[in-house]
Amino acid sequence: MKKMFFIIVLLSAFQNNPSQAQQSITMGSKKFTENIILGEIAAHLARDLGYDTRHREQLGGTRVLWNALLTGDIDLYPEYTGTIRKEILYNLNPDKNSHLDSLLQTFGISTSPALGFNNTYAIGMKKSHAQELNIENVSDLRRHPDLVLGFTNEFMDREDGWPGLQQAYGLPHDNVRGLDHDLAYRGLDSGSIDVIDMYSTDAEILQYDLQELTDDLNYFPDYHSVYLFRNDLKSRAPQFISALNELEDTITEDRMIAMNARVKIDKEPESQVAADFVNKEFSLDVSSSKQGVWSRLWHNTRAHLYLVIISLTAAILLAIPLGITAAKIKSLETVILGIVGIIQTIPSLALLVFMIPLMGIGGPPAIVALFLYSLLPIVRNTFTGIHDIPAPIRQSAFALGLPAITRLWKIELPLASRSILAGIKTSAVINVGTATLGALIGAGGYGQPILTGIRLDDTSLILQGAVPAAALALLVQWLFDLSELILVPRGLRLKASRQ
Repeated sequence: MKKMFFIIVLLSAFQNNPSQAQQSITMGSKKFTENIILGEIAAHLARDLGYDTRHREQLGGTRVLWNALLTGDIDLYPEYTGTIRKEILYNLNPDKNSHLDSLLQTFGISTSPALGFNNTYAIGMKKSHAQELNIENVSDLRRHPDLVLGFTNEFMDREDGWPGLQQAYGLPHDNVRGLDHDLAYRGLDSGSIDVIDMYSTDAEILQYDLQELTDDLNYFPDYHSVYLFRNDLKSRAPQFISALNELEDTITEDRMIAMNARVKIDKEPESQVAADFVNKEFSLDVSSSKQGVWSRLWHNTRAHLYLVIISLTAAILLAIPLGITAAKIKSLETVILGIVGIIQTIPSLALLVFMIPLMGIGGPPAIVALFLYSLLPIVRNTFTGIHDIPAPIRQSAFALGLPAITRLWKIELPLASRSILAGIKTSAVINVGTATLGALIGAGGYGQPILTGIRLDDTSLILQGAVPAAALALLVQWLFDLSELILVPRGLRLKASRQ
């Protein structure tokens, strides 16, 4: 068999090249099942060839992956030709005859041959509802402006998404909601949504008995699946690139739908489904390791604590001096409180994405975002605690001739300690909850099982992230309550208890 011979040659080449084991390859994938399976297929091939391989799965949308590829945070990820033309390279105005390779080369990026299936966007409805309203084509939606449309958040803003679709078809609908891709199917099934965007290879089309409306104006381009990878991977891992080329036309649409169904419906791990494909296609014997519940919990807990402890500690070290400065220097009060207040109004997901071009993906951008979100409660409570110290106490300390630093350290900070601790406690609880979003940019933590559970409609997985996050928030609150026994003067504690 030609492919089997090809792999044997590659394995022989690896055995004669000890330095190859030192090479590392980082895969990326979007947060929907098919993309993760494709990422796992590439990861299995790389590991079988001896490369040190990491798969950063379930990252955010197209722009998150593309920016990570450009910065080198990942070396490769699965993508679709229609997305490349309409979303990634839309500023270059590529038409359907443009050669993507030459355009991508300007960014130092190459593309693999097409894998064999076209996963185009589609507009779908419950089959029974579509038949009831006599809707077969997308253009038929014009006759029903009262229908509720629910599209994925990325589709709502994409060049090839809702804005262009609405204009092309003249759709009059006003009730259009943005939501998660997997939640859209459940909304459609429950009847709260009438029309959604789908991927043509989604297993849910059969699972929920949906009708794919005909794109009668041919609005959507072809979305042939490929891998995008950095050019330097050709010299760093030539055997792996050759293996990717061997994937050309090996995955038919039916085959991809079947793999998606094994994950979404049969609840099999993506890694196992990908391993079965690689073993069958290339006559290999790769295996999939399944992480146990307790092992996964410990791994996620360490990642979550890493994010929370570093970001909160940094926030405390900066926010308390800022609060003191705002209380002591009247001219800076509005500036400091205004800046930290504005930061707090930035949506957390947007702030995480803003950090990616500056710091890449993973822990560092998540830590910086969490640090910024932790500032306001500590700064404001420090300011309030010092600012509200009764004037007679201030005057008495000044009359005793105590230096300013002594007054601050011995009198003002102890008197403000309850207020400061309350601010830190608030920041810590917010930090623990917000840190779950870090999983969207590869930071891990309790957000990882939550995202997976939402995607697979698996309540147990959601709880594996949500329950520990809630428990950690309660633990943090209890620890700071306990710290008051040490840090807050006894007289203030007694006064608070009497109140």
